[in-house]
Formats: sequence, structure tokens, C-alpha cells
Amino acid sequence: MQDQKDTSRVFDSSNLIIYLYKWRIPLLGVAVLAAILAAIFSGPSFIDPKYKSTVTIFPTTTNSLSKALLPQQFASRGQDILEFGAEEEAEQLLQILNSDEIRNRIIERYNLMDHYGIDSNSRFVRTEMYDNFDDNISFERTEFMSIEISVLDTDPDTAALIANDIVLLLDEAKNRIQKERALQGLKIIEGEYEELKNEVLKLEDSLTALRYKGVHDYEGQSAVYSEQLAFEIASNGEDSWQARGIKVKLDTLAKYGGPYVSIRDELQYLRGQMVQIKTRLDQARVDVEQFLPASFKVNLAYPAEKKSYPTRWLIVAISALGAFVFTLIVILILDTIRHAKAQEA
Repeated sequence: MQDQKDTSRVFDSSNLIIYLYKWRIPLLGVAVLAAILAAIFSGPSFIDPKYKSTVTIFPTTTNSLSKALLPQQFASRGQDILEFGAEEEAEQLLQILNSDEIRNRIIERYNLMDHYGIDSNSRFVRTEMYDNFDDNISFERTEFMSIEISVLDTDPDTAALIANDIVLLLDEAKNRIQKERALQGLKIIEGEYEELKNEVLKLEDSLTALRYKGVHDYEGQSAVYSEQLAFEIASNGEDSWQARGIKVKLDTLAKYGGPYVSIRDELQYLRGQMVQIKTRLDQARVDVEQFLPASFKVNLAYPAEKKSYPTRWLIVAISALGAFVFTLIVILILDTIRHAKAQEA
């Protein structure tokens, strides 16, 4: 008895084939009808064909032009303008590509509101516009760390123009973001440089005033005056007018020599600082005034010769298969209900 139950539970494919053959006419009829309707309604009379244009770019590692081109004390990764970027740089570009700045400029430049047939008086006009934009324009990172910019449009020329313009807007957007920060840095460095320059001028004025008092080179003058005083004392005595004149000069050096040395050393240090800040100032100006593309362009978009959407054969195949499966399920349900009613009778 148990063997009979187990045998009855074993799936017999021949029964399925027989069952399908039994209902072959409605199954095949519905599938063929669905395929014909799909072929008709997926045609250009009902669905506008769309053409696809693609741009492939690689991110760069260069963020600071001055660090990439001007001499640096310490070399580090990311200063080679010819180096391709990695995952981090690719993600940064994707974030910029998905920004409202690029999206809104493309929408405005190509009047996509009218191009996509969106009612400007609609309550959700912005949502509809952005949904259409995302459906037709996509950005994707590839396994090779490049970025593909794909644009679908009913006009192949428009698709190619939009794709190429997005690359240009990407360069402009990244350059704007970096230059805003570089400009702030430039203002800070300019302020530091001007303050240091004014301090140097004050110290130079103080040093000039001390030179008018007779202090030109404290160490050298002290050595010379001391030698002359010793010679005059040995030759003419300590009370000679020559010795007294040299003593006056030595007293002047003693009075102003300390401030002179202090100001001179500080001035020398600040001048060294000025050279360093001037170098940083020149680098900051390069970052503000010059420009590097944000990516390497592998290929630019061109007008497609064949449509990419809709894929007619795929729509027909899916429609026919879906209709076949749906019809089979309906037949199974109806057949099960019929057998149940027959058993009850």
C-alpha cells in the first residue's frame, strides 16, 4: 500500500506532455495572438523608438594642479596628471554626475520639459521631469573603474549631444567646486602674506633708524672699534681724543647693538617665511586660475544608427511566453474546478 502511494507521488513527465498536447490549441492560439499584438503595439506607431549614445571616461587622480606640475618638497600619490583614478575617484565623479547642477543645466539647455512632453502646469512637474531624466540618462561605474554615461532619446543627434555635454558639464562642475575652495585658500594666504610683508617693512624701518645712529654691523664694528681702541691706548694713552671718540662709538654700539641684532635676526627669519608663503601663494594662484579636465575621455558619443529601444523581438518573446504560462494556469484552475464539481456530483 505504501509503495502505491509513493509511486503515485512520482512526477510523470509524459502526463504533462499529454496534458499540454490536449490543450495545445488554446495554449498556442493565445501565445500566437499575444505575440502578434506585441509585435503590433511595440512598433513605431505606438512606441517611439529611442537611440542610445554612450560616453566612456576614466577619473583622474589630480586634484591640485599646482601640486601636480610645480616642484614639491614631498611627493605623494595623486600628483601625476597622467594617472588614472581608482574606485574612490570614480565614486566622486558619479556623485557629481548625479548632482542637481548638471541635471538642471541639461534640462534647461535642451528644453527637456517640452521634449519629454511634460505638462508645466502639473502638480508634480519636477518629479515627472526627474523621473523621465533618470529613465533616459544613466551613469554607471564599470568593473574597470571607468564611468559610462548613457543617453536614450528619440533623436539620435540629441542623444549624442546630451552625452557629450554632460562630460563638459562634469569638468565645469568639479572645477567650480575645487576653485571655490582654492579661492578661499588663496584669500587666506594673501592675507598672511600681506601681514608678513607689513611686519617686514616695519622691521626694516627700525633697522634703518638704527643705522642712522651708527649701527651697521654690530659684530664687525665691535671687533674693529675694540682693536682701534687698544691700538690708540697703547700709542697715545687712554685720554687721547682719538681714544675718547672710539669709546663714544663703542657706547653707541652697546646701547643699540642688542636691538639691532634682535631686529636683524627676526627680519632674516621673516624673510625666509615670506619666501615660503610666496611659494604657497603662487601655487594657490595656479589652482585658482588654471584648469584641468576632471576625466580622461576614452570615447565621445556619436549619433546611433540603430534604435536601442524598444527591443521588439524581446517584447514579442516575453509576451508570447507570458501569455502561454498565464493561459496554462487558467486552464489548470478551470480544469481542477471542473473535476472537483464532477466528484461532488
